[in-house]
Amino acid sequence: MIAKAFKSILAQAKRMKYRLRIEVSLKPGHSDPEGETTAQLLKELGYQIETANVSKIYTVTLDAGSKKEAEAKGEEMCKRLLANPTKDNYAVTIEEKR
Repeated sequence: MIAKAFKSILAQAKRMKYRLRIEVSLKPGHSDPEGETTAQLLKELGYQIETANVSKIYTVTLDAGSKKEAEAKGEEMCKRLLANPTKDNYAVTIEEKR
C-alpha cells in the first residue's frame, strides 16, 4: 500500500507544466473573408500590403510527464477540437513553464 502511494507521488513529482502555443490558420485556397477585409482596410489607411491572413492562437498550459507527451496532447487537441483538418493547418510550439 505504501509502495503504491510512493509510486503515485513520484509520478506526480516528475510531471511538469508546459505551455503550448497552438496556431490554427486556413490552408491555401480557402476563403478568408476576415483577412480580405483587413487587407482592404489597411490599404485604405495607406499601408502598401499585398495580403492579410487571419489565424487563431490558443495558449494552453498543461501538466505532462515529458515534452513529447505535451506535444502529443497538443496534436490530439488540434485533431479533436481546435482545427478542421479539411481546411486548417496548425502548428504546436511547446515550452516548459517555470
